[in-house]
Amino acid sequence: MAERYDVIVIGVGAMGSSACFHLARRGVKVLGLEQFSIAHDRGSSHGQSRMIRMAYYEHPDYVPLLRRAYELWDELESLSGQKLLHRTGGIYLGPPDGGLIAGSLASARLHGLAHEVLSPGALAERFPPFHLAPGWIGVHEPAAGFLLPEAVVAAYAGLARQHGADIHGNEPVVQWTRAGESDDGDIRVRTGAGEYLARRLIVCGGAWSVALLPQLNTPLVVTRQVLGWVRPANPEPFALGRFPVWAAENPDGTLQYGFPVMPGEQTLKVAWHGAGRPTDADNLDRRTSGDDIATFLPALPHLLPGAAGPVAEMRVCMYTNSPDHHFIIDRLPSEPNVTVACGFSGHGFKFASVIGEVLADLATSGQTSRPAGFLSLARFR
Repeated sequence: MAERYDVIVIGVGAMGSSACFHLARRGVKVLGLEQFSIAHDRGSSHGQSRMIRMAYYEHPDYVPLLRRAYELWDELESLSGQKLLHRTGGIYLGPPDGGLIAGSLASARLHGLAHEVLSPGALAERFPPFHLAPGWIGVHEPAAGFLLPEAVVAAYAGLARQHGADIHGNEPVVQWTRAGESDDGDIRVRTGAGEYLARRLIVCGGAWSVALLPQLNTPLVVTRQVLGWVRPANPEPFALGRFPVWAAENPDGTLQYGFPVMPGEQTLKVAWHGAGRPTDADNLDRRTSGDDIATFLPALPHLLPGAAGPVAEMRVCMYTNSPDHHFIIDRLPSEPNVTVACGFSGHGFKFASVIGEVLADLATSGQTSRPAGFLSLARFR
């Protein structure tokens, strides 16, 4: 006989682990199903660090969610006893009328966020490693920093288990279907190990959402993304505690971004935020080559000449891009007992703490008090 749960969560990455925790803490009987090990390196929730920032250039509607996300990250640190969020401050660089600078300032001013506009002279004095292109300015945001993705997923999954959740790693989902004819009936989930029933289902499949959610009727494009670590001749100016996270706008509107050198290491992480090569989640080419360096290295000698050392390491991850590059968080119109979270388009991890809370709300009551309505599927209809 299939074991029955209140809620099943497919995918125990950033969003799924958070959802499992928020559900279990409320006393909900929850099962989390993950096809790989917990906190694995096969999807989109790995790679040492993930940036978090409040002055959100993508759209000011994200800022209220970020305020709550920061509160919940602080809570997770307290509950887990781990340092998971490093507030380093952030530097954003680009032309004043570019998307990064104009969008960051719009969000900061609308929501009253602490920030400072830096002229080239002020930037050189305060943050000497950076070199501005002619006509560029800088914006400093004190609240920005980075999260430790693997540790976050492990912490949320561990706390969910402490509250009674069943978390199954290395158990891929083969299929989920409606168990009966009723729109409001149970959901049946089949894996290689057995079958489970639940009143509600949450799908946080990351790049595998394409296969898991044929009912979505909204195209998701999975892309291959490369992260790089470079070895500066002198890593000291870039060390954690001295150096901020940063992002700089490219002429095509994409971004270069990077992080401090972590304690005990000699390399700093740099990457490119843009749509990489389309791929399939199950056939991702994880090999790296010299061609991949061109995605993240060319701007570095101009922006951070002191950091432009040899490439020490490269890793591959994936973006799952929605048509407008904003998240999709909603119940499926054709399956009201199924809540989905997908299409995070390379900028979702920082929201995982609050999105887990929103998903728990939607799965248990069908609504949430958090201002997430702008991320619903209704915008594509």
